[in-house]
Amino acid sequence: MHQNLWAPWRMSYLRELERRSSALAPPEVGDDNFLLGIWSRPQDDGPNHVIARTAEGMILLNRYPYANGHLLVALGEGRPSLIDYEPAQRSAFWKLVDRAAELCQLALNPQGLNIGVNQGRAAGAGVPSHLHAHVVPRWGGDTNFITVVGEVRVIPDSLEAMAARYRAVAGT
Repeated sequence: MHQNLWAPWRMSYLRELERRSSALAPPEVGDDNFLLGIWSRPQDDGPNHVIARTAEGMILLNRYPYANGHLLVALGEGRPSLIDYEPAQRSAFWKLVDRAAELCQLALNPQGLNIGVNQGRAAGAGVPSHLHAHVVPRWGGDTNFITVVGEVRVIPDSLEAMAARYRAVAGT
């Protein structure tokens, strides 16, 4: 019997990819900096799935996750690379990454974590003008044939449910 895997939030991502690929000119560095937009609107933290916010930066759920609970960490001030930040800012950034890893462990108890920074478009940065880190919870067997064959990731829980789980352990 055929079963459906529903991931309706992926459609907006796929449409955006299509829109960008049909544009005549490549996007300028700094275009589509959703992180800056989210940073500038703390009143929208709920719908934007912001889990924690400090005076320096924020932790939020990735709207297009690699795995359930995939977090993004960014400072409020967007710069393209680590070296572009002052030492105190880099320290604040890594403290937020530490906090995101801790929240992930407490909320989801994964078997492992991927933590990384894609600095620059060539390294895979989706927002090359605003450095950010990824904290991705991992479990044995959390990827399967569907990613390779169908070029699709199956995310078994909604962003809203995941945000509620994180907020419960974050105290927000």
